[in-house]
Amino acid sequence: MTLQDQRVVIIGGTSGIGLATARATRARGAEVVVAGRHEVKRRAAAEELGAGVTTARLDATDPEQLKTFFTGVGRLDHLVLALGGAAGAGLIATLDLAELRAGFEGKFFPHLAALQTALPCMGGVGSVTFVSAASAGAPFPGAAGLAAINGALEAMIPALAVELKPIRINAVSPGVVDTPWWHGVQEDQRRALFARYAAATPVGRVGAAADIAEAITSVMTNAFITGIVLTVDGGLTLCTSAA
Repeated sequence: MTLQDQRVVIIGGTSGIGLATARATRARGAEVVVAGRHEVKRRAAAEELGAGVTTARLDATDPEQLKTFFTGVGRLDHLVLALGGAAGAGLIATLDLAELRAGFEGKFFPHLAALQTALPCMGGVGSVTFVSAASAGAPFPGAAGLAAINGALEAMIPALAVELKPIRINAVSPGVVDTPWWHGVQEDQRRALFARYAAATPVGRVGAAADIAEAITSVMTNAFITGIVLTVDGGLTLCTSAA
């Protein structure tokens, strides 16, 4: 399947994995619509991506904004949901459950709201790709809340693929990837964390946003793939399981 003359909508597409996916799909000939919450990032994305890409400011936690956005988009062929944040991380003994609830409100529910709102624009064809996270199955201290949020999304994929057929529903589940998601960690601590994860990973490095974008584009363009969660973590969870 080619993306030439197809319309790809990426929510959460103004930075990190979403922005890399916009680059990858545009390079394959797609007409790309990118939406995100932050106006500064939206402007930067618009300037970088150039012709063939439309950008919009959108808070996907707001149902009315979603309705307005998809009404403006009209027909679409592929939807990528790269929403989320770091809320919900922390050791369970001290985890503020309000933060965990905010994590669900910031990622789980907006994914579903965006999917519901987009369905009439898809005409029963095309693909939807959720971007979850390998924390869904990673037994790391402090990751239980993130596992709950991303695991809930991933658990829905097979059922949604059957329910919404022939629209193809998949998820791509990234491991440790060098994106702005980590910018809340001080730089020296972030470098130390990345070095530790790289040493524990068979490929010997942490991921780049482009690695995940290529995986998203692969499941988007392969018409024989549906109902899967594709883990893209350089093999990190293999080593964790073996340990």
